[in-house]
Amino acid sequence: MFDSEQGLSLLRRLRREILFARERVYRIASPTPLERIDGIGEAEVFVKREDISPIKAYKWRGSYNRMAVLSDAEKARGVITASAGNHAQGVALAADALGVNATIYMPQTTPLVKQRAVRKLGGDRVEIVLHGDSYDEACAAALAKSAAEGLLYVHAYDDLQVMAGQATLADEVVMSGEGPFDVAYLQIGGGGMAAGVAAWLKTYYPDIHIVGVEGVGQASMKEAVAAGGPVRLPELDIFCDGTAVRKAGELPFEICNELIDEFVTVTNHEVSEAIRLYWDRLRCLSEPSGAMGLAGAWKQREQLGGKRVLVVLCGANIDFNRLATIAGEVGEGDRIRRYFHIEIPERRGSMLTLLNDAFQGVGIRTFQYGKNNEDLARPLFGITSSEQELEQVRVALREKGYAFDELDESDEVRYRLVPLRSDLLAAPLFLDLEFYERPGALRSYLTETIRGRGSFCYFNYVYSGERVGRALIGIDFATKEERAEFLADLATSGDGFRSCRPLSEEATQHLIG
Repeated sequence: MFDSEQGLSLLRRLRREILFARERVYRIASPTPLERIDGIGEAEVFVKREDISPIKAYKWRGSYNRMAVLSDAEKARGVITASAGNHAQGVALAADALGVNATIYMPQTTPLVKQRAVRKLGGDRVEIVLHGDSYDEACAAALAKSAAEGLLYVHAYDDLQVMAGQATLADEVVMSGEGPFDVAYLQIGGGGMAAGVAAWLKTYYPDIHIVGVEGVGQASMKEAVAAGGPVRLPELDIFCDGTAVRKAGELPFEICNELIDEFVTVTNHEVSEAIRLYWDRLRCLSEPSGAMGLAGAWKQREQLGGKRVLVVLCGANIDFNRLATIAGEVGEGDRIRRYFHIEIPERRGSMLTLLNDAFQGVGIRTFQYGKNNEDLARPLFGITSSEQELEQVRVALREKGYAFDELDESDEVRYRLVPLRSDLLAAPLFLDLEFYERPGALRSYLTETIRGRGSFCYFNYVYSGERVGRALIGIDFATKEERAEFLADLATSGDGFRSCRPLSEEATQHLIG
C-alpha cells in the first residue's frame, strides 16, 4: 500500500499504538454512541457522537493517550501545549487525571467560555498563558518555552500517540456492529484524527472509500498532497476555527497521502447548513468544524444512494454568540437563498408595483433600500425558495422588463449597508414596524397602509426566525402637511401587524444626519 519503507513502518506503528490506546483512554471516559441520521439523500448515514464526550469533542482521546505514556521525569517537569479550544481542554482533563502540571498557551482572542472550561477541567494543574492574537503566535511562544525549559510539547495532531488516541473512536465504530461502511467523511485540520481513523477503518473495511473534508480557505492537507509534502497556506479562513490549520502535520500527511481516497472542500454556507441539519434531525448543536463531515456527505448526497455512510460529529464547543452568524448563513431545508438587486424608477408607487409583479407568494427574507438617486432606485431583496420558485421570480422580472443582478452574498448584505441621501428627501417619516411572519403579511401591510400616499425612501428588514418580523421603513412625502395627514390616519396595530410607531425625532436625525 505504501511506496516507501518509512511509510509502511509508520502505518504498522500507528496500528500497534491504536491497540495500546484501547486500554488507556477508557480509564477516564466511556465510548460515545453511533446514531443514525435520516434525510441525507438515499444513503444510510451514521453519526459518531463525539459531541457528548467529556469535553464535548474527541480531542481528549489523543491528549490523554499521549500523556499516559509520559516518563516519570517528564511528569515531574510538566507539559506544555498551545490551543484555542478543544485540544486545550483535552490536555487539561488529562493533566488533572494524571497529576501532571500543564502550561497551555492560548491566543488573547480566546473567548472566556473556553478559558473557563480549561480551568474547570484542569483545576490547579493548569496554567493558562494568553499570548498573541492567533493560534500560530501562541504556538510559537509555547514551542520556544518548551525548548528553553525542557518541557514536553503535547502536539494537537502531529504525534503518533495522539493520532492513535483519536483512532479509538474508529475502533468503537468497528465494534458497534453497524458496519461495514462504504464511505466515511472525515474532517481535516492538521490531520491527526483523519489519519488515525482512516488507518483503523481501512484495516477492518478494506474497501471503504475515505473522503477528507476541508473548508474552503483552509485545505492544508489537499495542498500538501498536491505539493508532495506539507506546505504553509498564505491565507486562512477561520470560520471553522477547530480545523483552521495553516500547515498539515508531517506524520498525518504520511498517512493521509495514502489512505484518503478523495478530498472535498466545503463552504462556510455548506457547513452552516450541516449544523442546521444536525439540529433539525438529532436536536444536537455542532461547532462549525464538527459539522464538516456531514457537510461533505450532504454535498455529495446524490451519489450516495444505497450506501452506508459514516460521519463524525467531532465537537460541540461553540460560542453562543456565533449562533446568529451561523443561522444567517443557512436557508431553510433544501430551499435556496438568493439576493436580487433590481432597478426601478424612483417614483411614487414603483416599489409596491415591483412587489406585486415579481414577489407574489414569495417569502422575502431581506429587504434593503435607501434613496440615493433622484431617478433610479436599486432595492435589494433576499429570498429563500425552491429552485422552481426562484426561476418564477426570474421569469416574472424579465417579463415585466426589470433589470436585475442576482448574487449569493455581498458586503451590502453582510454588514446591512443601506445608503441614504438626506438631501433628496422632502418630509421623511420613519416607521418602526413589527408584523407577523407569514407569507404576504409585509406586502399586504405596505400596500394597504401606503396606498400611494408617499414614496419609499428607506427599508431595512432581515428575517430573524421569530414569529414577529421587525422592519424600519422610511416614507417621504411631498410636504410636511401630507406627512401629518398620514400620521393622523396611522394605526398603531391591526390585522397582520403587532405594532407600528414613528421613529423618534432624535433617532430620525441620527439616521438622516
